[in-house]
Amino acid sequence: MEAARVEHGSADYLRLTNRAKWLSWASLVYMSLEGIVGVVAGIAAGSIALIGFGIDSAIEGFASVVIVWRFTGSRTLSHEAEDRAQKLVAVQFFILAPYVALESVRALIESSRAEESLVGIALAASSLIVMPWLGRAKQRIGGRIGSSATASEGKQNLLCAYLAAALLVGLLANALFGAWWLDPAVGLLIAGLALYEGRESWRGEACC
Repeated sequence: MEAARVEHGSADYLRLTNRAKWLSWASLVYMSLEGIVGVVAGIAAGSIALIGFGIDSAIEGFASVVIVWRFTGSRTLSHEAEDRAQKLVAVQFFILAPYVALESVRALIESSRAEESLVGIALAASSLIVMPWLGRAKQRIGGRIGSSATASEGKQNLLCAYLAAALLVGLLANALFGAWWLDPAVGLLIAGLALYEGRESWRGEACC
């Protein structure tokens, strides 16, 4: 059963917005590390999916910055700031999708084979633990305070968890069975999900 929505501007509202801001700070720290490790490991292994995962982390990090901005100072009670934050978070999804899709198609056409990446496997496993917790917490808060921007950031965290699971399958399959084609296939999945979530976020449907 979903918790009731709190009144805009109430003490509970301000408490939850402060929690949302600190969750976004925690996300920013983790995803900065995740992005750096993902991109470096992906370049080293020639893995489009791992590079895309790292870039996705950087984009999600920007979404966290947007939420921190949204709930700082007078913007905490501003409906205009909420609308602007909602659109900014949605744009992050649209930035990710074209790059990953094009690189994935190129890898499939050229039969580019990614090397094994133990670092990538460890990174994906770690994200499977951290991201679901962050995502669900932000979605609960977003629903209670009526903030589609916060709920959308939570959806990005959950999307990161789903992609981490798909990435882990792809990396393990490549390492154990030489199934190189799963790497760009996961990249295409990342692109498709990013477009879908971006559309929902732009429409403000993330917390409905």
